[in-house]
Amino acid sequence: MSLDNAAARATVRKISARLGAFVGVMFFVNFLDRVSISFAGPSGMNHDLGLTAAQFGFAAGVFFIGYILLEIPSNLALHRFGARLWLARIMVTWGIVTILFTWVQNVTQLYWLRFFLGVTEAGFFPGAILFLSLWVPQRFRSGVLASFYVAQPLTIVIGAPLAALLMQFHGAIGLAGWRTMYLGVGLLAVIVGCRISPRRRSGLPRPSAIG
Repeated sequence: MSLDNAAARATVRKISARLGAFVGVMFFVNFLDRVSISFAGPSGMNHDLGLTAAQFGFAAGVFFIGYILLEIPSNLALHRFGARLWLARIMVTWGIVTILFTWVQNVTQLYWLRFFLGVTEAGFFPGAILFLSLWVPQRFRSGVLASFYVAQPLTIVIGAPLAALLMQFHGAIGLAGWRTMYLGVGLLAVIVGCRISPRRRSGLPRPSAIG
């Protein structure tokens, strides 16, 4: 179908809007999980785990060691297994690691979980770009990518109040507020990851339908 055809253009716009919004949500969840430590630290985590400023800083930064080490292997796996399957794997596994923060008991466990969070998140950004590229013709990608990138500042605008809301459940299920926040954002990542699993129907036409 030619992109000059009005029907094809309408189809591309529809897919672009849906994919742009959905991948934007993915990026929102990704950035929220990554910066959750900045919300948890001053909201009781530093006190409960007895963290010094240096320990908190190292815990925040050790994430990037795991991320850098696994970035290339993750990208190779992405090309082997496909963007959709690999993105689902990335989101579900980082969600599980984030959930484990709910029960962290000491600084050593915090270091390891932050490291493994970086390991599990490696490859997400290029995977999301590839996922968009497979669905949207080149001439229409700029608009879709714009909605993807805007999710980062929205993480602060929306994510901070969301984190604060989750921490309002302090003691509700026998957990400190910062622990309920980790539980909530981790579950959100798992849910979104399962939503993009190849075993689920996306409701979108196949890429060949818009070629």
